[in-house]
Amino acid sequence: MAAGYVLLVLFLAVFVAAFILLVMGAINFHVSNSEIPPGVNEPIKLRIIHIISIMTAVVGRILETIGICSQISFIRYMNDRKTLGVDPALFIQDLCFENVPVRIYQPRVASASQRRGVVYFHGGGWVFGSLETHDALCRSIARESQSVVVAVGYRLAPEHRYPTPYEDCLHAAIHFMKNTEHYGVDPACLIVCGDSAGGGLAAIVSQTLASRSDLPRLRAQILIYPGLQALDFNLPSYQQNHRVPLLFREHAAFYVLQYIDGDAPNIEQVLEGSHVPIDKKLNYAKWVSPDHIPEKFKVRAYKPYVLLDCTTEVYEKAGRFCEPMLSPLLAQDAVIQQLPETFILTCEYDVLRDDGLLYKKRLEDNGVRVTWYHLEDGFHGIINLFNNGWLSFPSGK
Repeated sequence: MAAGYVLLVLFLAVFVAAFILLVMGAINFHVSNSEIPPGVNEPIKLRIIHIISIMTAVVGRILETIGICSQISFIRYMNDRKTLGVDPALFIQDLCFENVPVRIYQPRVASASQRRGVVYFHGGGWVFGSLETHDALCRSIARESQSVVVAVGYRLAPEHRYPTPYEDCLHAAIHFMKNTEHYGVDPACLIVCGDSAGGGLAAIVSQTLASRSDLPRLRAQILIYPGLQALDFNLPSYQQNHRVPLLFREHAAFYVLQYIDGDAPNIEQVLEGSHVPIDKKLNYAKWVSPDHIPEKFKVRAYKPYVLLDCTTEVYEKAGRFCEPMLSPLLAQDAVIQQLPETFILTCEYDVLRDDGLLYKKRLEDNGVRVTWYHLEDGFHGIINLFNNGWLSFPSGK
């Protein structure tokens, strides 16, 4: 009996040691293949956050390998473990709009007039993110601006593929727009807002609603380092920031493939640009091209690249890369011209920086008023780190 107990202890010790070595090896590999640019303030903080994200992903992969749960499910579980409790300044309520989960944030202080309404779509590459991951952010927006904020908990890929997340966002937004009086919101002050993939969803919803005469016209759209196209993953910002946390270039391509196809076997073709026929690339070059990026954004480690034709079955299998409901940057001018006033935030150390710069140009070329703010020391995901305890970043605030 004692011998068996000793063997069990030894087995567990070996297992734990092997587990730790595996995790540490994976962390070392991913850290060595990442880059913290010298222009990022408080680089040690970013490195720590990156290591935590790597550890979560590695443990998730191990759990998936031994059959406990999927890696994606584990990462979602870890990301959602944030409960902030009651907010004395806000009345917070979880509801469903057209079967879509939403969380409504209403200031408790009485208002002499109707408030503005903000519909918020969270980021996370259509695969991650939730009402919980962006709860602190939405609370802050509601408190600081004294607005009614509606956060939308749209369904995620790969379980729910394109265009389901977009449809959830659209249906929730329309429901809110039709019931503004119930929440004390001025129908003339309705705003859609989102970060990262959520910024892209906000842009698409705004485009869809632009022609709806049966609904109030949106007052504005707020796009926080939005993902706006899946045509070109070799723009200057993709080259310059391909290994900068918290969004690597290959991760951006992985998320797009998860969203539209539920799989990612053709990521190399997407990264090299052979996922879209060359005639389509040339057609959209009037809107998506390094030529439209200001020169000052191309001086840091950018090399022009050669256009490759589509030589695989990627486009035939998941040929939705150029649809405006996925890539709002490719919408026609007639749609762009109807859009409301726009705020765009870009970060220097972000693969999605140039999506925002190109959309800014498209909007301005079509007479849409744009306010643009560029974080010189910013990186992707920084807005969620505005109140992250000792790992907070002033630029996030």
